[in-house]
Amino acid sequence: MTTYRAGRKWRPAAIGRIAAAALLLILAGAVVPTPAAGAGIKDLAACSTAPATPKRQLRAMWIASVANIDWPSKAGLGVSAQQAEFRSWLDLAAQKNMNAVVVQIRPTADAFWPSPYEPWSQWLTGTQGTNPGYDPLAFMVSETHARNIEFHAWFNPYRIANHDDPTRLVAGHPARQNPGWRFAYGGKLYYNPGIPAVRDFIEDAIMDAVTRYDLDGVHLDDYFYPYPVSGQTIPDASVYAQYGAGFGNVHDWRRNNVNLLVKELDQLIHTARSWVSFGVSPFGIWRNAATDPLGSRTSGMQSYDAVYADTRLWAKQGWIDYIAPQIYWHIGYSVADYAVLTAWWSSVVKDTDVRLLIGQAAYRAGAAGEDPAWQQPGELTDHLYGNRQHPEIVGDIFFSAKDIRANRIDGISRLVTDHYSRPALIPVRGTAAAPTSPSITSAARVSNGISLSWQRDDSSSPTSYAVYRVDGSPAMDPCFFADARNLLKTTQGTSFTDTTAAATGTYTYYLTALDRAQRESGPSTGRVVTGTGPFSVVVDNGDASFTAGSNWGTSSFSSQLHGTDYRFADPVTASDLAWFRAEIPATGSYRVEVWYPANSGYNSATPFIVATGGGNQVVNVDQRVNGGQWRGLGTFTLSAGTRNVVGVSRWTSTSGYVIADAVRITKL
Repeated sequence: MTTYRAGRKWRPAAIGRIAAAALLLILAGAVVPTPAAGAGIKDLAACSTAPATPKRQLRAMWIASVANIDWPSKAGLGVSAQQAEFRSWLDLAAQKNMNAVVVQIRPTADAFWPSPYEPWSQWLTGTQGTNPGYDPLAFMVSETHARNIEFHAWFNPYRIANHDDPTRLVAGHPARQNPGWRFAYGGKLYYNPGIPAVRDFIEDAIMDAVTRYDLDGVHLDDYFYPYPVSGQTIPDASVYAQYGAGFGNVHDWRRNNVNLLVKELDQLIHTARSWVSFGVSPFGIWRNAATDPLGSRTSGMQSYDAVYADTRLWAKQGWIDYIAPQIYWHIGYSVADYAVLTAWWSSVVKDTDVRLLIGQAAYRAGAAGEDPAWQQPGELTDHLYGNRQHPEIVGDIFFSAKDIRANRIDGISRLVTDHYSRPALIPVRGTAAAPTSPSITSAARVSNGISLSWQRDDSSSPTSYAVYRVDGSPAMDPCFFADARNLLKTTQGTSFTDTTAAATGTYTYYLTALDRAQRESGPSTGRVVTGTGPFSVVVDNGDASFTAGSNWGTSSFSSQLHGTDYRFADPVTASDLAWFRAEIPATGSYRVEVWYPANSGYNSATPFIVATGGGNQVVNVDQRVNGGQWRGLGTFTLSAGTRNVVGVSRWTSTSGYVIADAVRITKL
């Protein structure tokens, strides 16, 4: 085989700061100047971000083909039926705001593409080696990318068949042509990892797909050497005698065989396709601390010893771009506690370039016979809440697609509501310059919303775009892009219709470009689209147009909040106003409303200050009651211009926190 050198790794985005130009909008259809083209959007430490709407997070589901677990639903379906089924899986992923699928295309030493190395998979037609009548892999990649979802190709490296009869393999199968390459164990057939020619063959078979198709990732599952079967021994003594020189025992030799496959695939993949992510989803336990002080506080099977997968070494050596341990246990499980293992894996990848994803057991949620913990609708969502404690965790993969669709006990719906309410960008790979900032060429109201268009700038090689929407027409603020709260959509197209836009709303749209490695450009110039009805603007405490002093705290305690949090302060004999700033388009009468969470411990006479054309007016509000809804302060004459319009004062003689959350101003 050709010798390759290692390519690029999946690295965090360089930390930096965008210089913002904060110019006021004074005309409908005006534009908002932005940073220099190509500046790129960085993570801004000064911006307040919401954990529930992360800017970048990989969200994926496994689509398993072996035994027709997910797709195709059964062998022998016609081409149109197979394709319709796969499209429905992609539609499900998009509905759940997922941005990647991990699809099994080499389940049992066979192929879901016309491979020159291995036969067509039996799971397509029912008969191994039979052409399905189309190229499934080309179709799947095209359909997945059309939705701007990443396609990660899932390969099982060593499994030949889920039976141990080689005569049932198609006559030209490499495992029949080379009987010395295989062994039977536990009722199944496997390629022998200890034979160099086998390793070369497996790598060639995988690289055929990598070099011929537009893949975003290469994914290996947890099957390396076979899982142990009581009373059986792996029949590789003769191969160890032939190739095991220099190793003190067969176990170290077996581990090295798997290490070589992983290390060499890393080099091959990144030499051929620098942007492709290479990852492994191993069994969730490397070693137990009772066996190895470097291990986790668990007492389950050890993949290091059982299947010869030294996954910790792969991460430490950087032979993989990501690792997605299958932590298929509930929180508090004594043998393998989910919380214990996420903390342990986070410590493994810390200070490396390897990203940590978590393999989630969607198949257990609400399933009959599972532990009582899995009968609780909140188990899976609690996993993702726990993940937020570990910045090393950048996403999750769920097994499997049919369980996402089944949504037993509403476990998936609850997870999506709590964690996937907004889209998210894929974690960035590489450190090269971002693409050039794009330009929105048109933004106009249409019958079903607001239509945006732009042109592709091929000089900077963008592959997709992110569309952001900000309510109203505030001055441009880099913090608009710090998380996904304003992210509407990602697309590979050059147009988008925002069907969620209210007819009466005024909005500012921004566009960014992303390249193949998910590096993001700086934002475009903002385009403002005004409402067709009365002017109305909402200002939240999380917006850049809200200001408050250092004595105002931040909380998300109450479920009645507007947005992601609210501000609170103790009453004092001083004003110390928190201000909501807004652009008033014309002098006239406006209805002013406020939103706040209510609590018996909050203030009974919170002073709201409305800056009218004739001076400030004070309205006291009892914030102990009527929370979680818009509450009118009254109708006021407001002068045109951009300024502080509504304030919340701390100057009150009554006890309890004063709350500043959101205001709504509507022209009458």
